[in-house]
Amino acid sequence: MTTDAAARSAAWRVVLGLGVVSLAADMVYEGARSVTGPLLASLGVPMVVAGLVTGLGEAVALVLRLPFGARADRAGRYWPTTIAGYGLTAVGVPLLALTPVLASGGAAVACVLLLLERFGKAVRSPSKSVLLARAAEHVGMGRGFGVHKALDQVGAFVGPLLVAAVLATTGSLVPSLAVLAVPGALAMVLLLVMRRLAPDDEPPADELPHAAAGPRGWLAPARDLPREFWVFAAGAAAVGAGLATFAVISYHLVDDALLRPAAVPVVYAGAMAAAAVGALVVGALHDRLGPRVVLVVPLLVAAVPPLAFGATLPAVLVGVAVWGLAGGILDSTVKARVAELVQPGRRGTAYGWFAAVQGVAAVVGGGLAGALAADALGVLVAVVAGLQAVAFALLAGADRRVP
Repeated sequence: MTTDAAARSAAWRVVLGLGVVSLAADMVYEGARSVTGPLLASLGVPMVVAGLVTGLGEAVALVLRLPFGARADRAGRYWPTTIAGYGLTAVGVPLLALTPVLASGGAAVACVLLLLERFGKAVRSPSKSVLLARAAEHVGMGRGFGVHKALDQVGAFVGPLLVAAVLATTGSLVPSLAVLAVPGALAMVLLLVMRRLAPDDEPPADELPHAAAGPRGWLAPARDLPREFWVFAAGAAAVGAGLATFAVISYHLVDDALLRPAAVPVVYAGAMAAAAVGALVVGALHDRLGPRVVLVVPLLVAAVPPLAFGATLPAVLVGVAVWGLAGGILDSTVKARVAELVQPGRRGTAYGWFAAVQGVAAVVGGGLAGALAADALGVLVAVVAGLQAVAFALLAGADRRVP
């Protein structure tokens, strides 16, 4: 086997191994997310609060990647934070099973656990993305991140179906959430095996950044990250500001009696299947056609509100599929593009800053959908369309800046 072939083979082992880890972990948190709306509704949480909490959760998962990404870059070690982040999710999500039996305190505990799960995502994501980017350099950035995202979405497909099956059998959210402890434990075992197989997570010395510790080390983006990165990040943020959380969509499904709670996870699983297909196809197209393929995402996002918050079930189902497709394409292509725009020793920091910008947008998106979907759908449609026009212009501008 040639040196290049051996490097590609080793890279694929990392991509696929981390993909299987993500598959198991996604069964956990996507399984829970598929019933977050019905869970919060059953605990008496108002729709606008559900939107704000889930939007805040996305902000936590994104904004806090900034310090964790910079810290991982300074240390040059990415496995410890990857393992710690997955551990928070594996433990925190199954504890949601306790909230329906906690009487009046269940709503508050549920909100805290949902935020804890998103905090775990913030801890691990920059480091995991750096490990993936290193491997993907040998197999194609778009293809590597696309395959990983597709495996990730397989878990996001199976997890909601598992929850739906238990919910349909028992009629209770308690065992439906408790069963997620099993794939959580599996994810941790697989992750530890991967750590032993790929123990060296330190980049070459010339890739290590020389940022100072503390806030000054990660609050100087203009000095460390290129301008085209910020144009691209602004465009992705405009996309995110128009993308509702599934908790708000599923709240609409249940609150307007369009679907029984037990069927909601099945709908979510369908969205995750659409995301997997989008990630695979567009990941390969990214390597062939370049970053302009991401321009399809604003068009998809603009179509979501009039469909997903419609008055008929068929329209909502189409809207959910488009929502999943947009999310899958966005998540795989933006990570590949960030890796292309930023030097290797700064990727953890770049992923952190990129996520922080997206986090602010997530709060806006969750709040907009929660506040306007029920009583002012026309306003929501117009606002989201305007945001996506801005996003399209920025993403197109970023593409022109970098051939």
